[in-house]
Amino acid sequence: MQTFTFNHIALSVKNVDESIAFYQKVFNLKEIENTASNSKTRWLALDNGKQLHLIPRPNLEVKTNKAVHFALATTNIESFVNHLNDLNIDYSDWTGTPNKDYVRKDGIQQFYFQDSDGYWIEVNEAV
Repeated sequence: MQTFTFNHIALSVKNVDESIAFYQKVFNLKEIENTASNSKTRWLALDNGKQLHLIPRPNLEVKTNKAVHFALATTNIESFVNHLNDLNIDYSDWTGTPNKDYVRKDGIQQFYFQDSDGYWIEVNEAV
């Protein structure tokens, strides 16, 4: 049987410039060339060759819940929490308690917040 590796995640966004600014400000992601097409879709680099693709959809209405999210891990979760606080970005635990993290059964600390389009992002320390 074939094996697979994760390549990228693509999100439809209302304003691609605003979304690029959000992800660069929050995660310090570097924009990379969209090598797939000449569209207005813009790409950001994640770790180890993984990518985040932001596809402009001006009439987008995001309807999702916290169970539909993507997760990014960091080795210094406390520093990242301070960064979110400096940016005035609210975060919560799984149950929605504001500005609170959660420690999973396996001991991993995590929390959630939303991007500028309403997509849920989990940040954890499972590096």
